[in-house]
Amino acid sequence: MTEVESAAPMEVSTPKEAAEVETFAFQAEIAQLMSLIINTFYSNKEVFLRELISNASDALDKIRYMSLTDPSVLETQKELKITIIPNKDDNTITIIDTGIGMTKADLVNNLGTIAKSGTRQFMEALQAGADISMIGQFGVGFYSAYLVSDSVKVISKHNDDEQYIWESAAGGSFIVRRDETGEPLGRGTKVTLRIKEDQTEYLEEKRIKEVIKKHSQFIGYPIYLMVVKERDKEISDDEEEKEEKKKEEKKEKKEEEDEDKDKPKLEEEEDSEDEKDKDTDKKKKKTIKEKYTDLEELNKTKPLWTRNPEDITKEEYAEFYKSLTNDWEEHLAVKHFSVEGQLEFRALLYVPKRAPFDLFENRKTKNNIKLYVRRVFIMENCEDLIPEYLNFIKGVVDSEDLPLNISREMLQQNKILKVIRKNLVKKCLEMFAEMTEDQENYKKFYDQFGKNMKLGIHEDSQNRKKLAELLRYHTSTSGDDWSSLKDYVGRMKEKQKSIYYITGETRDQVAHSAFVERVRKAGYEVIYMVEPIDEYCVQQLKEFDGKTLVSVTKEGLELPEDEDEKKKFEELKAKFEPLCKVMKDILDKKVEKVVISKRLVNSPCCIVTGQYGWSANMERIMKAQALRDTSTLGYMAAKKHMELNPEHPIVETIRKKVEEDKNDKSVKDLVMLLFETSLMASGFALEDPQTHASRIHRMIKLGLGIDDTETTEASGQPAASEEMPKLEGDDAPAEDASRMEEVD
Repeated sequence: MTEVESAAPMEVSTPKEAAEVETFAFQAEIAQLMSLIINTFYSNKEVFLRELISNASDALDKIRYMSLTDPSVLETQKELKITIIPNKDDNTITIIDTGIGMTKADLVNNLGTIAKSGTRQFMEALQAGADISMIGQFGVGFYSAYLVSDSVKVISKHNDDEQYIWESAAGGSFIVRRDETGEPLGRGTKVTLRIKEDQTEYLEEKRIKEVIKKHSQFIGYPIYLMVVKERDKEISDDEEEKEEKKKEEKKEKKEEEDEDKDKPKLEEEEDSEDEKDKDTDKKKKKTIKEKYTDLEELNKTKPLWTRNPEDITKEEYAEFYKSLTNDWEEHLAVKHFSVEGQLEFRALLYVPKRAPFDLFENRKTKNNIKLYVRRVFIMENCEDLIPEYLNFIKGVVDSEDLPLNISREMLQQNKILKVIRKNLVKKCLEMFAEMTEDQENYKKFYDQFGKNMKLGIHEDSQNRKKLAELLRYHTSTSGDDWSSLKDYVGRMKEKQKSIYYITGETRDQVAHSAFVERVRKAGYEVIYMVEPIDEYCVQQLKEFDGKTLVSVTKEGLELPEDEDEKKKFEELKAKFEPLCKVMKDILDKKVEKVVISKRLVNSPCCIVTGQYGWSANMERIMKAQALRDTSTLGYMAAKKHMELNPEHPIVETIRKKVEEDKNDKSVKDLVMLLFETSLMASGFALEDPQTHASRIHRMIKLGLGIDDTETTEASGQPAASEEMPKLEGDDAPAEDASRMEEVD
């Protein structure tokens, strides 16, 4: 047979063979594609099985749709199924479907002579390094068979034509002939692949099951695999040989009986020997393992998402969740929905009961949503399918509109995917909102995934309002119960215009903080935000329900007050202005300004931060980053303002000291001590803890009446007076003053 250069079918055999075999040349681009597939190494060759099963499923879909208008088309083969038969002896794997089948013209056109429009684009993509799994997207999935086989044989029977055979070893041509000797299919297609020597793993039952489970588990038709099984069979040893021996023995006995009929003893002995044979037969009967073949259904887990949610029980959802995720626990919540219209897809989303330990690790898979196209698995961990803050959601999305086996690169640019993503986020938020109706259930959810909701506020500006309603915090009045922002607003006082909050490390720490003293005394509720993610969250969440969120640790805190209170504050401000000025001179660049406070009750002073810089807690978090960029600390670090409590005796006493003598050296030491202690109390870290410790030790000595000279002489260290200035006295030399500066 000669190879033909034309793309059209052409008979090129002798007149005698003409009715039997026809040879055709592959269209040039297809021949080039096959050469590329055969001669290039691809790691994920398993896609061939997915492609052939997808083709079989499409063929079954076609005959099913035809049967809706004409039921008689199914008479030739009523059962719609796919069967896979591996044969290790012949080194072949066969995929049989009872679909629509192909006529002779279909075989010639579809499998070789008419190139699909995407063939060239697919080859260009392959040569550019794209994944072979894209093959089905371009309508040439059939040729992936050559990834694992040397030759392919297709037998097909269409209701409108005879049964034909298509065969090719990919040498540039293929043959088509009528199948007059083979087993009649009735209707459908049988694809047989002769497996390459290095690809025999695809003849193994375990490997086939693995590939089917991964890629084709939810095909809408049963997929059967011909498997070899064993069963026990009770037989006696060498049955056939024994039967022959018995026949021979009987002959010999007959001859002996004819020779000597007068010996009855022998007959008795013969009889006893027969009985012995029977006994030994019984004794020698044993159980052996007999091998036999059986069809095993591989896709028993049916695609639950294709059914009506009203018909599905809670147990079915739970069973499907476990099979999908391999989780030993049941799910916490489920959302099952379909979207129809310009875009059509179905989705089944689950919230697990517990967060994985590596939920926020960078190397972790981005999400747990499996993407299917018409029930054929395409990929998991598709980054564009769902935002990162919802990466704990598990489930499936089955699209009717995406092209089969779409590549990751094309997914990124696909508008359909963006619409799917938007709908998934919307439905997830609906599911969370429904969960809030059951407080106990929502508490379980929030304990595990509360951080994700806060991350969503930081990342998802479009859904920030809905996410804010899902947040839960402890407050100064809620005790051990969680409170939503909506509940907080509902409890706000008449004149209250803002939502007050404080950030810190623990509930105890923020509850006893100096910053909340005045707010709590005035009867206002304060929200306690004690997770690092809260700092990022409130940077984006500026308001809720028209009420601004105000940090009690930052400047600009204004509590509702009457005229008398305003007048009193102005008087105090004027009274303490000299002290504020002196303290600012002493602290110099350590603080932006020193002012009288409205927020303190029991504490003498506190350090507040500027409205737009980091809070003390945020500064602590940023400094704790293992891979932080220190350059940001310069301009983002909190601008510190020192606030004094005018009603505190310490502050009042220092004011009097300054009034008497503003050059009093003890004032400087006391101001530095106040500043450093309020730094720590306000959540900041000390720049020089050793100097602060020295100051405290000096105060302890003073309290105990210990002379610095005695202790330093005993330790052999220089006298404290050489290191530290005197606490009292106006006549200290300039040298001592300069030393004080050094210590500070």
